[in-house]
Amino acid sequence: MYKNKKIIVVIPARGGSKGIPRKNIRLLANKPLIGYSIQTALKSDYVDKVVVTTDDDEIKFIAEQFKASTIKRCGKLAEDDVPLDPVIYDAVEIYEKKLKEKYDFIITIQPTSPLLKTETLNKTIKELYKKQNDTIISVVDDKHLNWGFSETKNSFYPLYKKRVNRQYLPKSFKETGGIFATKREFLKENSRMGKKINLIEISKHESIDIDNYEDWWVAERLINKKRVLIKTDASNDIGTGHIYRSLTIASKLANHEVLFLLDENKKLGVEIIENSNYPYITHKNSSIMNEKTPHKETSNENILNEEIIKEIENYDPDIIINDILNTSYEYIKKLKNNNYFVVNFEDLGKGSEIADIVFDALYENKIPSENFYFGHRYYILKDEFFFQNQKEINKDNEINEILLTFGGTDPNDLTRKTLKAIINSKYEENITVILGLGYKDKKGIKKEFENYNNIKIFENVKNISSYMYKSDLIFTSAGRTMYEIASIGVPCVCLCQNQRELRHTFGNAENGFLNLGLGKDIEEEELIKIIEKLIDNTILRRDMNKRMLNIDLKHGFENMMKVVKKKFKEFETSKH
Repeated sequence: MYKNKKIIVVIPARGGSKGIPRKNIRLLANKPLIGYSIQTALKSDYVDKVVVTTDDDEIKFIAEQFKASTIKRCGKLAEDDVPLDPVIYDAVEIYEKKLKEKYDFIITIQPTSPLLKTETLNKTIKELYKKQNDTIISVVDDKHLNWGFSETKNSFYPLYKKRVNRQYLPKSFKETGGIFATKREFLKENSRMGKKINLIEISKHESIDIDNYEDWWVAERLINKKRVLIKTDASNDIGTGHIYRSLTIASKLANHEVLFLLDENKKLGVEIIENSNYPYITHKNSSIMNEKTPHKETSNENILNEEIIKEIENYDPDIIINDILNTSYEYIKKLKNNNYFVVNFEDLGKGSEIADIVFDALYENKIPSENFYFGHRYYILKDEFFFQNQKEINKDNEINEILLTFGGTDPNDLTRKTLKAIINSKYEENITVILGLGYKDKKGIKKEFENYNNIKIFENVKNISSYMYKSDLIFTSAGRTMYEIASIGVPCVCLCQNQRELRHTFGNAENGFLNLGLGKDIEEEELIKIIEKLIDNTILRRDMNKRMLNIDLKHGFENMMKVVKKKFKEFETSKH
């Protein structure tokens, strides 16, 4: 009885959510939010097609990883004030034309309803088979002593006849947004509503609609929300790695209130945070670290920037995260005097001595002290790498795709240097180059290599994990990208950008890397030898691949949070 109708489930998911930035692909209990609704629909025996309509490449990528079909909707349909009706209509029209068939039932499921059950979806579909039902909407019992407001009389009035206890009130229902199912003939560009409406009541638990941080907290049952201030920056001088790690951390703190504090003169950092829809405040030029030579500690670090302290005090956070390299003793001392819990990343400055916690994944051989935690166990992998496939290299694998990615700025232009060496080697297959936001000569390098048909140059791509997975060999600097590459298992050659990167010992042979030291000191002839050696030596590349995949890089955030929770509990106890 229930198999003679063609049924499509459409899941609308914009990238521009502002209540919880990027919420549709944030991890909720180790799964992207949108993954729940996709899996709910796919588990139904009655559904023929599950389609995610989105304006966002990252959402598209994640949706496809969870086996949903996707439609890239136009910008006009992704604006804040556009209702769902034209979005759903557009998606169905596209798929009917594409597949040259008509659907009978059109079902909308919101990605913000992660607790919706497949059983409820199946029940809705069965109800839609009945002739007396044109449209089915999921609702939750919302019995309360409700009030309305009359604008003409400028006064409130009760929406009930008699004040009684809640259990004696007549049933009143509120739409959950979880399911809106309708028969095809009632789907119009400006409406999905049929003439005969029926409601399907679901439990409070199943009706949770994640629209804000409080909803997320209920769904995941996590710790109480904390006010977290993240001090970080990005520029051509210091790169973008710090700010992207901070964004990854912020994305995992969905049940907390997060605010970024940025240097107003470092426009690159402000642009990145603005595009990610996170709230932020700015301060004037910082002097809590050495700006001109951020990789070295100098006496300038002892200068305290009072404006930064003032901004922090105005926000009054529970936790401060500093991802700015070397901090001064005076800066951290002031924060501690204000009774803030301080977590720093990759901090070798004097301030690190009195921070509550310092995490540094880039230094493998350091012995943890009372407040220092070193090594890859504390590397925080970006969400997209959790769902990317891992590379498997067999004896017949050849190198058909080489990837060059030297970070956000590539100050020594190792991209151009390596690219020239590859061109002058015997390698003749595809080369992909990914330039960071802060790369200074984008136009120049594109012009220089525009006549090479096997070279493709991209800027600041989304879903870089896809490019890595498709590659057979990667050249990169010895920064955080090493960990991302290792999580996929692609053989990699490292060229260090500076002296500090020389101490990032994760990129070594034991972990599957060929590390050539300072990139600026490497001669082209040596690079060519390395390239040709790897082309000819499949056994070496297989060994590199296996060594990388033996490393656990998917529990860094959990490992970090175990430390933070333990230390924060001790910190809270000591205050009382």
